[in-house]
Amino acid sequence: MFEGITEGLTNAFSAFRGTGKITETNIRDGMKQVRTALLEADVAYDVAQDFIKQITERAIGEQVLKSLRPDQQVVGIVHQGLIDLMSGDHELSLKKDGVSIIMMCGLQGSGKTTTCGKLARLLKEQGRSPMLVAADLQRPAAIEQLRVIGDQIGCPVYHEDPAKSDPVQVCRNGVKQAKANGANVIILDTAGRLGIDEELMKELQRIDNRVSPDVCLFVCDSMTGQDAVNSAKAFNEALELDGIVLTKLDGDTRGGAALSVRAVTGVPIKFIGVGEQLDRLEKFHPDRMAGRILGMGDVVSLVEKAQQEFDEEEMLAQQEKMQAGKFTLDDFCKQMKQVKKLGSMREIMKMIPGMGKMVDQMGDMNPEDDMRRVEGIINSMTLNERRDPDQIDRSRRIRIAKGSGVEPADVNKLLKDFSAMGKMMQDMSNMGLKDRMKAVKQMADGGMMNPNAELREKKLRSKRGPADSAEIRDKRKKQRKDARKSKKRNRK
Repeated sequence: MFEGITEGLTNAFSAFRGTGKITETNIRDGMKQVRTALLEADVAYDVAQDFIKQITERAIGEQVLKSLRPDQQVVGIVHQGLIDLMSGDHELSLKKDGVSIIMMCGLQGSGKTTTCGKLARLLKEQGRSPMLVAADLQRPAAIEQLRVIGDQIGCPVYHEDPAKSDPVQVCRNGVKQAKANGANVIILDTAGRLGIDEELMKELQRIDNRVSPDVCLFVCDSMTGQDAVNSAKAFNEALELDGIVLTKLDGDTRGGAALSVRAVTGVPIKFIGVGEQLDRLEKFHPDRMAGRILGMGDVVSLVEKAQQEFDEEEMLAQQEKMQAGKFTLDDFCKQMKQVKKLGSMREIMKMIPGMGKMVDQMGDMNPEDDMRRVEGIINSMTLNERRDPDQIDRSRRIRIAKGSGVEPADVNKLLKDFSAMGKMMQDMSNMGLKDRMKAVKQMADGGMMNPNAELREKKLRSKRGPADSAEIRDKRKKQRKDARKSKKRNRK
C-alpha cells in the first residue's frame, strides 16, 4: 500500500539532502514537490493545499534553517503533519455492560458484508459475544454470504426470508434475538446500492431512528479514491457517522483516501482492511500509518500481529532447543509456517524500518518462492533425516533433490547453511537484540537458507550490468595511464 505516495514523497525529500543549510526558497520548492506527490496519490486538492500550507509554516523557522541535517527535520515535520491530518478518536466506543449495536453501511462492492465478519471475529478475540444480523435484503446471496462467514468464525447470524421481510423489522427482531441469546454486540449488515440515492438513505435513516445503534460505521473502498471520500461525506450528512472503515487498502498504491477522508468528513478512521481473509482487519493508528506512508515501516503492528499468530509454547520450546543445540530441520520448517501466518515476506519486510527500499530492489524476485523451495526440500526428507541431517550422503541428496524438484547442489547448500545457522542461533540465544539483528543481516546477506541464492545473485548482477572482464579493466587502466602521461607532456 501507498507505493505511489511513498515514492513521490521520497523524491520530494531528496531535494533537501546533501545541503548543509537550506533557505526559505528551498523549503517552498521542496513543498511544491510534496504537494505534487499528494495530488498524484489522489489526495483531495483542498486537503493537499491546507496540508502544504501548515507544513511550510512549521518548516520555515530557525530550527530547520540552522540544522545540520535539514532533510531529517523536514521529514519529521511532514511525519507529524500526517499524524495530525489523520488524528481523531480511533477507538470503537462500546458499552462495558449491556448490549452495543453497531450499524454497518456503505455502497455495494465496498466489502461491507466481509467487513462485518472481520469485525465480529476481532470482537470475539477481545472477549465479546457478537451476533450478525443479515439486514441486506437487496443484494442476491448477501444473506447466504453472511451465513457462510458466520460459520467460519463461529458467530451466530440472524436472518429472515427477504421476500417477506422489511429491513427495519429484521434489525429489530435481530436485536431481540441477540439479547435473548446473551450476545453483547450486535452487528447490522445493512443494504447498499451501486450509487447514493434517496431510497437508500431513507432506508438507512429508518433503521437508525427505529433501532438507535450505538455506533454507525461507514465502509468504503479506498481504491475508488476521491469517490470514497465523496461517498463518506454524503453518508455522514445523512446519518452522522461515528467512524469509517477503509477496505482494500492492500491494493491501493496511491493512498489518497486514507489522507483525505478524515479531513473532508471530520469522521475518524476506525479500522483498515488489508486483505480478503477474515483476520485482515487492523485498528487504525495515525502514527503507524504515517510511518508506512513515509517508508519508515511499522514494527509495532508487526510485533502485535506476531503475538496474536505465533504459538507461544511452541516458540519457547524451539528457543530451548536452540540454546541446547538440538534445533532440527523439522523445527525450522515449523518456524517458517509460523512466519507465513504474518502475511507475505514483502509485507513483513516493508513493516521493518529500513527494509522498504530492499523490497523495491528485489524487483520480480519472490521470497515466498525461496521459502517454498526450502520447505519442499525438507518435506522430501525422512523424519530421521530431518532430525539428523549428518546422515544424508550423496545418494540421499540425489533422492531428496528429485523429490523436491531441485539440484543435488541445492540440497547440499541447504544442509551446509543449516549447520552454520544452528551454531549461529545457539550463539544468538545469549545475544542482545542489536547483536541478534546484525547476525540475522549477515545470514541474509550471505544467502543463507536460500538454495537459489546463486540464481538470485545472477539476476541482481544482470540488473546492475555485466561486470568488466580483467582484460577490459587492464585496457582502461592503461588508457588512464597514457592520458596522464600526455597531460604531463603538454604541460612541459
